[in-house]
Amino acid sequence: MKISETLQFDHLVIGSGLAGLSSALHLAKTGRRVAVVTKRDISECNSRLAQGGVACVMDALDSFDEHVQDTLAAGAGLCDVGAVRAIVEAGPAAIREIISLGAKFTTRGELGHTDGSDEYDLGREGGHHKRRILHAGDITGAELERTVVEAVRATPNIEVFEYHVAIDLIVSSRLDIGGPNRCFGAYVLDAETGHIATFLAPSTTIACGGAGKVYLYTSNPDVACGSGVAMAYRAGAKIANMEFIQFHPTILHHPTIRSFLISEALRGEGAVLKCRDARGAEPVEFMQKYHPMKSLAPRDVVARAIDSEMKRTGEECVYLDIRHLDEATLRRRFPNIFEKCLEAGINMAHDLIPVVPAAHFVCGGIKTDVNGASSIQGLYAVGESGCTGLHGANRLASNSLLEAMVVAKFSSDDIDAKYEFFKRSWPSNTEAAMKWMSGNATDSDEQVVIAHNWDEIRRFMWDYVGIYRTNKRLERAKNRIKLIRKEIEKYYWDFRVTADLVELRNIATVAELIIDCSLMRHESRGLHYNADYPYLDPELECVDTVIQRKF
Repeated sequence: MKISETLQFDHLVIGSGLAGLSSALHLAKTGRRVAVVTKRDISECNSRLAQGGVACVMDALDSFDEHVQDTLAAGAGLCDVGAVRAIVEAGPAAIREIISLGAKFTTRGELGHTDGSDEYDLGREGGHHKRRILHAGDITGAELERTVVEAVRATPNIEVFEYHVAIDLIVSSRLDIGGPNRCFGAYVLDAETGHIATFLAPSTTIACGGAGKVYLYTSNPDVACGSGVAMAYRAGAKIANMEFIQFHPTILHHPTIRSFLISEALRGEGAVLKCRDARGAEPVEFMQKYHPMKSLAPRDVVARAIDSEMKRTGEECVYLDIRHLDEATLRRRFPNIFEKCLEAGINMAHDLIPVVPAAHFVCGGIKTDVNGASSIQGLYAVGESGCTGLHGANRLASNSLLEAMVVAKFSSDDIDAKYEFFKRSWPSNTEAAMKWMSGNATDSDEQVVIAHNWDEIRRFMWDYVGIYRTNKRLERAKNRIKLIRKEIEKYYWDFRVTADLVELRNIATVAELIIDCSLMRHESRGLHYNADYPYLDPELECVDTVIQRKF
């Protein structure tokens, strides 16, 4: 029987997006040793792909109250008001801090404006009544990720483990240690060598990002498998509101360019959605039928409207029209999107942009307080893995990067305040029991099982648990996932662990959580629409859907 090596740190961070690396930087300021575990290259994450920007009150004509109200309106009665206000009000300090690290946001002068040329250019997106989106062209996420990666690389007491895949959390409930459920770290697979190590730390922060790869069509990168939520659920943490999956309304529709997001910022600059009513006819606007804000309506409304129009007309896509802006302006404001559209044979200044909805963001996750503290002692969750109550039933555009930076700071402060307690409460003589043991597992000669199950899950999740749901579809999905999860668990225990197997196990767990939460909510609210319960239930306002594994 093979026993793993053990590595000990003061803090363990799982994930290397903006939230994870921001957490590591704050935690490292104490001088303590921090480990960052990430399944691919340090920069491969959802954060890097964020185009729009960071929602933050930066203008004298705007206010915290207005940002809070826009967030609550989008959240459809499910936001935690206290968390919303705390995060919104901490925004300006988070912006100042990331700028001090070297992040550069676009100014009005860079876009050719002569008035207030040194001021930041503030964009507007769906659901916002004011311009409050700081951006770096249309590659804001890449700019922020570059900034924190460089800062982490320059911090000697942060050790980064790239191509290392977290398998499961190490918690007291699995080790028969009495007292409250407590996290001690995680088992981690070195994807390049196949070796598994035991990473121990008094506190662990999950920052694994989203779960878009649970669906067939998504804007997310391949790493977005919901691993943080899946591990936390298996460890016994409370999971909340997984039924609220945000489908971004506008992903480029193209046969070879997949998963490319067309930022909501285009609609903030006046782009309108159009659809053909008849083959060959000129597309016409349609959002006025669905919401007073038309093409600037919240994302859940826009995604359902597009889905409805595509089903009504039989068209494969709808279109964004931003032809009222000239080519020079578009190249300056949206350089990355403009070039990608050109690659697809589309000149945004002269052509309509074909778009479709795709899975984009999980508003639920590991249930935490505003400091990112989960229901398991010593375990924190930040970024898309966590559910602080900021997003409610529908995320307001560009609030996610704000949350990533702010809650990373809140959680790091909370961990620092409790660090001595976490160390003192570490049970003695338990390290040996925490080590990974591989048992009699052998190498698999049936990798096709992984590929087949992965594909089947993603297809039925898209068909049955997508934008438009019914009880029958959800029950069909539940029956399928129960069978697949049994197959996966048998495979998991019989064969040696690989990165592909870990990811398949995680998407199966997350898929079942989404299905179960969807079946539990007997209403339509925000991003969750069930045709069998088409109306809001007032009694469910501010009522979270919570699932917790029992041991």
